Amino acid sequence: MQKVKIKSVNIFIIIRETQLMSVQKITSLSHPGVEIFSSMTEAQLRNRLEQEKGIFIAESPKVIRVALSAGYKPVAILCEEKHITGDAADIIVMCGEIPIYVGERTLLMSLTGYQLTRGVLCAMRRPRPRSVEEVCRSAHRIVVIDSVVDTTNIGAIFRSAAALGVDAVLLTPTSCDPLNRRAVRVSMGSVFLVPWTWMNAPINDLHQLGFKTVAMALTENSVSIDDTHLMAEPRLAIIVGTEGDGLAHEVIGDADYVARIPMSNQVDSLNVAAAAAVAFWQLRWQG
Repeated sequence: MQKVKIKSVNIFIIIRETQLMSVQKITSLSHPGVEIFSSMTEAQLRNRLEQEKGIFIAESPKVIRVALSAGYKPVAILCEEKHITGDAADIIVMCGEIPIYVGERTLLMSLTGYQLTRGVLCAMRRPRPRSVEEVCRSAHRIVVIDSVVDTTNIGAIFRSAAALGVDAVLLTPTSCDPLNRRAVRVSMGSVFLVPWTWMNAPINDLHQLGFKTVAMALTENSVSIDDTHLMAEPRLAIIVGTEGDGLAHEVIGDADYVARIPMSNQVDSLNVAAAAAVAFWQLRWQG
C-alpha cells in the first residue's frame, strides 16, 4: 500500500501487481507503443475511415479527469516517472490496466515535440459517431461551426459553449476536429462536456428539427444581437464562420436571421471565438 498526496489531501491507493507490470520505462524513441504519442499525425489518429477505432490525445491531469468522468475510454498513458505517485496517481487508478509509459522530461519532449503540460498525456478512444438528431433532441440553443479551422478557436468556442448554456455543437466537415490535441487543451476539457457531432447535410435541414437559424455576420440586413424576436426563439441555431472571410454568402442568405454585435470605437468585428461567446450569452435560452 502506497501513500500518495494529491492536492493536499492524503489518500491511500492500492496498486495491484498487474498495474505495476504495465509501467514501461522508455529509454529510446523507438520504444514500441509510443508512436501514438509521437509519430502519428492527427489524421492517422483520427482514422477517418473507421472513426470508432480512432484515437485522440488528452493532455494534463485536469483535462484527462474530465474525459474519464465523461466516459471516454483510455488506451495508454505517457508521463514523467515522478507523476506515477504524483499528478497522475489517481488517473492511473481510474484507467485500470492500460500501458503506462514513463521517461525523463527531456526524452518526452523529444517524443512529443514540446514540453508536456504538467507531464501527463493520455491516449483515448474516440466516441462513436452520433447523429445530428440525437445530439439536438432536447436542445434549445445550439451552435453550428462552419469552416473554422484554427484549433485554438475551436477549443475556445467549446469552452464558451459549455460555460454559457449552449446545448450542442455541430461542425461542418470543413471545420477543425474538436478532438485535435490543441483544441482539447484550449477547451480545458469542455469538448467532453457538450454533445457534438459533424453536420454533413445543409444547415437549413435544421428547420426539420424545429430550429430557426441565425448567421453571425455584418450585412445591411443584420439585426442587433439583442433583437427581441431573435432572443425569444424557442429553438435557435447560432451559425459562426471562418476566421478570415466569415460565413459564405449562401449560408447568410439561407439563414432565418442575420445578427451583428454592436461595436464601439470603429471596431468592425471580433475574433470568431470572442464573437461566439458574446452571442451565446446574449441569446441564451431563458425559458
